[in-house]
Amino acid sequence: MEYAMKSDVQVAVIGGGIVGAAVLYWLAKKGWTDTVLVERRELTSGSTWHSSGHVAYFGPEADFSQLYASSIQTYVQAEQESGHSISFHQTGSLMIASNEKELELFHSYKPDFDKRGIPYNVCTPDEVSTLNPLLETSGIFGAAYTPTDGYLDPSGATQALAAAARGLGASVERFCPVLSLQRDTSGWLVETEKGIISAKHVVVAASFWTRELLAKLGIGVPVYAIKHQCVLSDSLPGLVELDHEIPILRDSYISGSVRQEGKGILAGFYEDTPEFWALDGIPKDFHEDLFEPDLDRIMPNLERLMERYPSFREVGIKNVINGPMCLTPDNLPLIGPVQDHEGLWLATGFHVGIATGGGSAEFLAHWMTSGAPPFDLKAVHADRFPNDMPTDLVLERMRQYYRKFYQLPT
Repeated sequence: MEYAMKSDVQVAVIGGGIVGAAVLYWLAKKGWTDTVLVERRELTSGSTWHSSGHVAYFGPEADFSQLYASSIQTYVQAEQESGHSISFHQTGSLMIASNEKELELFHSYKPDFDKRGIPYNVCTPDEVSTLNPLLETSGIFGAAYTPTDGYLDPSGATQALAAAARGLGASVERFCPVLSLQRDTSGWLVETEKGIISAKHVVVAASFWTRELLAKLGIGVPVYAIKHQCVLSDSLPGLVELDHEIPILRDSYISGSVRQEGKGILAGFYEDTPEFWALDGIPKDFHEDLFEPDLDRIMPNLERLMERYPSFREVGIKNVINGPMCLTPDNLPLIGPVQDHEGLWLATGFHVGIATGGGSAEFLAHWMTSGAPPFDLKAVHADRFPNDMPTDLVLERMRQYYRKFYQLPT
């Protein structure tokens, strides 16, 4: 029998990164299985595939932290249901206090973590040294420690979500670019290269492609791509001898995060001079591409990393990953209905899609299936920016929030 793509569904999800796959999964878990996900190439082809895979419990505010915690639970659950490994490394995470105010802030977080049942401790510098003997702790005041988070394989987690969703009755269409969206009397028409899909609801989870797709409808979505860099080191003295992985490090001083990768480290930075990409339109032939390294932009971050990890000075950089990352003007995702466009929903603008994608998808799926979000989190609502926000203002705000991503509200 010849295979035919679904042409009439309750929900069409556009975008096959971890967010789109998680939305498909959670809609299916909540009983909406007459659904299809359409992806222009392979699953994870946007920015998911080159993500560092961090999952954490730290969010910019208490309620947002629930999206982080729910994401870890979502991926582990999908692994159990699908049989696809997510390769979860429960290394734990250390958030470094670079000054006294940050340490006070970490102490103030403990009641909320206790309320959520998440293991959380504030460590002294000596305790940090025990957890990570490679770290220079003479300049720190302590750290917040969450022992049950870590990192996973982004591709594995995406495949697990998609497989679990398919097991519940949902469909996935790969190599199926969306050409246009049109409002119909009964919902939406999604024109793809494989045909037209009629859907009552459409969820756009297309990362930095979202702006161009919805601009054709007169909808202004303030999302752009930025070139984000990570470096992978050669093996570090000290790591080779350890029989366990060190916790992930998050640090406002280096403005970045560091985790173990093999016997080296993988460090990603939020530099002061970010570079945008494809402001005038994403190239049609852009696939799973990376950009040329630009170490000059992140040299101050690298120098501070060497202060934290003295052994990093002794080894070389094995690889530089410079790939596109999606941003919004306040560094938070756009989740929820599009104003004045019934049945159109956003799940886009994630620059930490792995860390928050699973929980955000659960949040959105609850909203769609029950008519209201599960809890009040207006900070992520899709309608919080004006439709005609000037591009210069959008980019300037993105620069401001990007460079201070790891700065704590002290």
